[in-house]
Amino acid sequence: MKITDYIKETRAEMAHVTWPSRSQTVAYSALVIGISLAVAVLLGAGDYIFSHLLTLIF
Repeated sequence: MKITDYIKETRAEMAHVTWPSRSQTVAYSALVIGISLAVAVLLGAGDYIFSHLLTLIF
């Protein structure tokens, strides 16, 4: 396959893509950031608790 054919086919396929609106992009990004922060807090709290328990045991 020639590179020019590849570029033409790629451009044709990109025309079929349904891109999200700006508000959807902002909402999904906020959701990902929120879930990431929640998971980080949970993992951090679990790490703190387990390390504190280990220092009490040993």
